[in-house]
Amino acid sequence: MYHQLYKVLDYKVLEHYTIWVKFDDESEQVINLEPVLYGEMWGALRDLAFFRQVQIDPIARTLSWPNGADFDPETLRNWPDYKDELAARAQAWEQVFA
Repeated sequence: MYHQLYKVLDYKVLEHYTIWVKFDDESEQVINLEPVLYGEMWGALRDLAFFRQVQIDPIARTLSWPNGADFDPETLRNWPDYKDELAARAQAWEQVFA
């Protein structure tokens, strides 16, 4: 399977856990990350003050947080294709580690 390489060029935290993201192919996504914020790494992002500390990683060119949490730019670029599966996995992790 071919994995397209994208770079995040810009972003804005819109509200709660929603981010607008612009990519190097000029596409944009509005992504609500709340359904996937579970587990040791991504669960920390439920703290809105921490969530707002998002930055563009200068090497990977994706969204990243101070605790090392990040998302593959291809996943962000094609969020509608991934969101349901990722949310199901995240909620399963929460049940295992709760």
